[in-house]
Amino acid sequence: MSRILLVEDDPTINQTVADRLRAEGFDVVQAYDGPGAVAAHLEHRPDLVVLDVMLPGFDGLEVCRRIQAERPVPVLMLTARDDETDLLVGLGVGADDYVTKPFRMREVVARIQALLRRVERARQMAAQGEPAIAINGLRLDRAARRVTVDGGQVHLTPLEFDLLVALAEEPGTVRSREDLMREVWGWAEASGTRTLDSHIKSLRAKIGAHRVRTVHGVGYAFGDGS
Repeated sequence: MSRILLVEDDPTINQTVADRLRAEGFDVVQAYDGPGAVAAHLEHRPDLVVLDVMLPGFDGLEVCRRIQAERPVPVLMLTARDDETDLLVGLGVGADDYVTKPFRMREVVARIQALLRRVERARQMAAQGEPAIAINGLRLDRAARRVTVDGGQVHLTPLEFDLLVALAEEPGTVRSREDLMREVWGWAEASGTRTLDSHIKSLRAKIGAHRVRTVHGVGYAFGDGS
């Protein structure tokens, strides 16, 4: 049974989400503010964190920074701020995905399940010792989950890493948004394209915009295939 830390300051929303997650078979630990979230993470060591951005004490972005500094754990952020800058800041502190309020519980559950599947796939890949990918100054060590660009290490979130793997395994091949959503997130809905585009933007900022090109109306490709 996977353990989820749910952090939401609205008691009604917190309880509604907790009840649904328990009905789906998860062990749920509830917290209502920034300090309580950090303390609960240290005590219960959850497999995944569902984290509201706006919290008393200190906000969800600071919670995310603190828990990721202690140990890597997948984070799904809940945000009422539908602004790309805020979302990218969240991804930059170690969040893996986000859902904008008001949200459907079916979508929240699907994203949690997809993140947990990704963690399991990463463990299997590391155990199998998958070979590294090296292209035009970028080296992607799949077993160690480490990326270097022109010899310098680059920090990627776990989901950014998996997105880069999906693109770099087939350099020059155009991957549709739906394809990438299915492979990396484990689901594909129109509501997910904003999530994908935000991760692509963050990934370009870290590894170089020229390494991931947009094919308008289709999707994305790693490099130009040359």
